[in-house]
Amino acid sequence: MDAFALVPWIVFFPLIGLVINLAVGRRLGERFSAIIGTLAVFSAFVVAVLQFLSLQAHPHGQIVHLADWINIGGLQIPWAFNVDTLSVTMMLVVSGVGTLIHFYAAGYMHYDVRYKEDPGSFTRFFIYLNLFIAAMMILVSGNSYLMLFVGWEGVGLCSFLLIGFWYSRNPDGTKGLLNSQAAKKAFVANRVGDFGFLLAMFLTFWAFGSLSFDQVLPNAATVDPGIIIAITLCMLIGVTGKSAQLPLYVWLPDAMAGPTPVSALIHAATMVTAGVYLVVRSAPLFGAVPEAGNVVAIVGAVTALFAATIAVAQNDIKKVLAYSTISQLGFMVAAVGIGAYVAGMFHLVTHAFFKALLFLSSGSVILALERAHHPLDGHHGEHHDDHHDEHHDDHHAPFDPQDMRNMGGLRKQIPTTYRVYLIGALALAGLPPLAGFFSKDEILTDALHANMLVWGLLTAAAFLTAFYMGRQIWLVFFGEARTKAAKEAVESPATMLIPLGILAALSVFGGLINVPVLHPFTDWLEHTLGHDFAHATVFNFGVAIFSTVLALIAIYVSWRLYGRKPLEAGEVDPLKQRLGFVFKGMENKWWVDELYDAAIIQPYRRLAAFLADVVDWRFWHDWVHDTLIGRGFSALARFLAEPVDMGVIDGISRGLAALARGLSRGLSLLQSGYVRNYALMVFFGVVLMIGYLVFSS
Repeated sequence: MDAFALVPWIVFFPLIGLVINLAVGRRLGERFSAIIGTLAVFSAFVVAVLQFLSLQAHPHGQIVHLADWINIGGLQIPWAFNVDTLSVTMMLVVSGVGTLIHFYAAGYMHYDVRYKEDPGSFTRFFIYLNLFIAAMMILVSGNSYLMLFVGWEGVGLCSFLLIGFWYSRNPDGTKGLLNSQAAKKAFVANRVGDFGFLLAMFLTFWAFGSLSFDQVLPNAATVDPGIIIAITLCMLIGVTGKSAQLPLYVWLPDAMAGPTPVSALIHAATMVTAGVYLVVRSAPLFGAVPEAGNVVAIVGAVTALFAATIAVAQNDIKKVLAYSTISQLGFMVAAVGIGAYVAGMFHLVTHAFFKALLFLSSGSVILALERAHHPLDGHHGEHHDDHHDEHHDDHHAPFDPQDMRNMGGLRKQIPTTYRVYLIGALALAGLPPLAGFFSKDEILTDALHANMLVWGLLTAAAFLTAFYMGRQIWLVFFGEARTKAAKEAVESPATMLIPLGILAALSVFGGLINVPVLHPFTDWLEHTLGHDFAHATVFNFGVAIFSTVLALIAIYVSWRLYGRKPLEAGEVDPLKQRLGFVFKGMENKWWVDELYDAAIIQPYRRLAAFLADVVDWRFWHDWVHDTLIGRGFSALARFLAEPVDMGVIDGISRGLAALARGLSRGLSLLQSGYVRNYALMVFFGVVLMIGYLVFSS
């Protein structure tokens, strides 16, 4: 079977869905928009499956040329799709998880647009999602760094649009501009990373004379290692922006301002893994300079631990998952940095399953509280009865449905959401036999052999991961309801629960794709990466037992703090009582945002204010334009008009006129009209002429 020629349709199908919804979606209603949007992504998934089947017969893949794109001098870049085992892995993850999230969004956004009092934006949401899928497919399927960059910027644009989807709201739903500011923050932070990626591309073209993978990567060993180090470190800057690593990770927690399906699709399962994909795709470059790989590994490992410490003390259910995502991305970046490319990609796939599950489940929790606190009229299952009407004012009181301190006891109210959330949490904690156990264990085993510092940092991060997920489970689902909304929470509709069930199954069985001993995923990626960069990790019982025991201890500690004696309404967090200032630091995210604000944002604003007020307005406008040019021109014009024009020019004219008048007046005396006078003048003239002739001879 050979369906490689169909690969352009992984981009065309989402674009077709986008165009249809743009043209008639809003007119034909929510159901039509959701069906078109979901069907478009599902069609792309079918194409990805066909590529997967084609690779079974032709495992080395194929380059599918679609059109000539850039042909300038020595720069010749076609628009071509690279179908190999690495790109198809990403296609399957993006379109597969994307389809489930589109399906989920059909149910979630039905409520969300009404709570935000803007039902007309339902179609716009699916337009943005389809645009994102198209851009992501370009990113993972391109045959050159430039085509990858087009997708890279495309998903960045979609991220900006979707973070600020409710641009006139704050994250808690009130009117304000905080969501817009979060979108702007993500846009700026990503542009800093993009600048590094651009430098990497410029250096690559300068060194290799091409940006195509098939001309750059096989020749990595022929270029000066110093240049390769510069290229890879510039790529790392791009990775820190797109994959939210230190020091550019700060945009991702604020990105939770977007609707929850966006958090699951873009900011957990797909877009943020683009940096990991970039490093794996460039494996021959990073493999040629181990020094750069070590820097990548250290950045990833430090990020993993740093973000995990912050997640421990957060109270927003989505913020905990956001910092968890940063931490898990650190695991992946550290893995590819030490050369464990298969382990990194393996964790990328399993993380897409259980993190999408956790984010979507958190959306189910949030919606359950929102529906209980503020029932919508005319919806089945809403407790909009007389009892609620008695508390009508309470429904409109400030209430944060994402704050875990407002939850508690939800396992009784929303049992299905509780079960799938528990599966996702245990998978993230790395407990066997769930998917996260196999992928995380593979990274720790590789790190143990490659770099003890990286292994130590990742192991500590894994311990904290199990702890904060345990804390979240106890706070959200156990104990007694701490608010009226939690007590009356309503389970989500089937359109939301079905995708959760499928993702839960993938979180349980996803580890089988690279099960120890058989290593099918390693064999799969070896066709693209080659044997040097795709090695099978031998299952290490010591590492597995140690990490599992650590995870169990962390969960036990979380139970001792939050499960044995559940948190009461208004009670101080028990960990805060024990850790004091350390907890305050974690709760305040180690004041990194404040540090950025003091070191970069405020000086930048002061500089911008100085340039705008002093340089632009006072100097250029007031002094140069108004004073130097405006008043100078006026003074020169007055000088030319009064002294020069009116004084000199007009004076000369007036003088000539007066001279002419005087001369004419004098000559007029000679015009007497008497003949004798004229005869006398002739006589004197004759005398003068004769005298002249006599005396001059």
